[in-house]
Amino acid sequence: MKKIISITEAGKIVKSNSSVMIGGFLRCGTPAKIIDELVKNNVSDLTLIANDTCMPDSGRGKLIVSKLVKKVITTHIGTNPETGRQLHNKEIEVELVPMGTLVERIRAAGAGLGGVLTPTGVGTSVEEGKKTVEIDGKKFIFEKPLKADYAIIYASKVDKFGNAFLEGTTRNFNTVMTTAADTVIVEAQELSDTPLDPNYVTIPGVFIDYIAV
Repeated sequence: MKKIISITEAGKIVKSNSSVMIGGFLRCGTPAKIIDELVKNNVSDLTLIANDTCMPDSGRGKLIVSKLVKKVITTHIGTNPETGRQLHNKEIEVELVPMGTLVERIRAAGAGLGGVLTPTGVGTSVEEGKKTVEIDGKKFIFEKPLKADYAIIYASKVDKFGNAFLEGTTRNFNTVMTTAADTVIVEAQELSDTPLDPNYVTIPGVFIDYIAV
């Protein structure tokens, strides 16, 4: 059995000056209620690892607007003008990573790999300052694994053992992030009193530390 906590308690687990992966693709599959608690608790100086910085009034975007993030590692910031404003004013550091590369860096950390080789970004600013390798006449960029102190994810239904079902596209970054963080908190839309059918388990409970309901 996993530790079942309230959304309020979940918001107190993440500490300031830590790195946190937050699942979701814009609003889809985002643990919005726990994010609201982080904002309420003024958890600051975070290194945020996520697909995007959402919109100013929702999800991860609220962390940006509240100036709780010192660095964001993400694939795009275009849907949140505040991220761009803070970047230009040197109030936040932004590391832009191609989406597939971001997923692979997280996956590599979860699998215990030393990194990944990718042709994505060769000959662009993505390559600057990084090691490159040539294999069979083709150039690859070496990308380091990416892990975090915490991962906060969303799930449609979770049983008391932490097994989680994520419906449709809510899976996005949530699934891979659970493997690459020291502490994983899942925001459960529904808590099941009975064990989930193994055929419907998207994320095995072994990856989950806390279930927030």
